[in-house]
Amino acid sequence: MSEKADLAVKCFGEGFSCAQAVFTSYCEDYNLDKERALKIAGAFGGGMGYIGETCGAVTGAFMLIGLKYGKYRTEDNVSKDKTYSAIQEFTRRFKAEFGSVKCTELIKYDLSIAEELNKAKEAEAFKHTCSGLVKRAVEIIEEIL
Repeated sequence: MSEKADLAVKCFGEGFSCAQAVFTSYCEDYNLDKERALKIAGAFGGGMGYIGETCGAVTGAFMLIGLKYGKYRTEDNVSKDKTYSAIQEFTRRFKAEFGSVKCTELIKYDLSIAEELNKAKEAEAFKHTCSGLVKRAVEIIEEIL
């Protein structure tokens, strides 16, 4: 496992979300304050705040791609194209391994339903499934960035 993947898995194991774990693994590289990064990514875990949509490990990776390549000048469409291309490449690789980028499909629980969320917690689905998704998301990001 790479150093960045180790950092992400450790962060996830400490109780932070999958999105926070992936996004903060690159804080030092982008001179980003870890507390600020944790707050930025804080709403994206559990498929975006337990609504079960896009996996937080994926959204954490998307934020990293934006941080590296994102457009910040009106006339800079090259950066926008580079960002979208990297997002598509990440998504292609992640889906090839896991079949989906949707949280509900990955962990087999619909987190938007309270009973399902409780079942996922009881089954330790986050611990058993999501730590591997976090690890692999960071490894794919390392290859892309």
